[in-house]
Amino acid sequence: MTRPITILMEEHRIIENVLGSLETFALEVEGGLALERPFVRDYAAFLRGFADAWHHGKEEDILFRRMVERGFSADSGPVAVMLLEHRQGRALVGAIHGVGEGTGDVTPAERTAFLEGAGGFIPLLRQHIQKEDNILYPMSERVLTPAEFETMLGDFDAFEKKSGVDGTRDRLEALAGRLSEAFRPDEARMAAGSAGGCWSRG
Repeated sequence: MTRPITILMEEHRIIENVLGSLETFALEVEGGLALERPFVRDYAAFLRGFADAWHHGKEEDILFRRMVERGFSADSGPVAVMLLEHRQGRALVGAIHGVGEGTGDVTPAERTAFLEGAGGFIPLLRQHIQKEDNILYPMSERVLTPAEFETMLGDFDAFEKKSGVDGTRDRLEALAGRLSEAFRPDEARMAAGSAGGCWSRG
């Protein structure tokens, strides 16, 4: 496996762990736990900062762009599907973010918005990750050359240096750890979710 793909897959494991934590949190809220805005803000901060800006940023600006240059369409086919799912995920995380940025007591409508956002985003991103790990990434390694991946590694480094000038990755990975400690992922639910199942809202 090429180093750029290994980097992206390692990031997937971090994201999956936070998805598992978010799932635990959402299920506890569904079961009656008070929905606290600071936790919602933290989940939104990780999902926007690491899953989207840091991870999806490298995919969209570097890997997917290189695949399009080699003949893949950005309007149909596997790359287009991944881009569409990135956009869908941003909308769902936007709903979570909106609840976290609110003030005062969480309203019933906000609680519903959070649960719907989490309930849509968790299975979407889990299945998205499976598609990338098992279909898109192997496809990229069949069509791109070792020299292209070597160039990509330099592009990743430049992207990360520009994006992480303020210690972004370390801060977001620390946040991921805190969230996973506060609401521990359930490995059985994570495995079921990755296989296509998802928790259902009551």
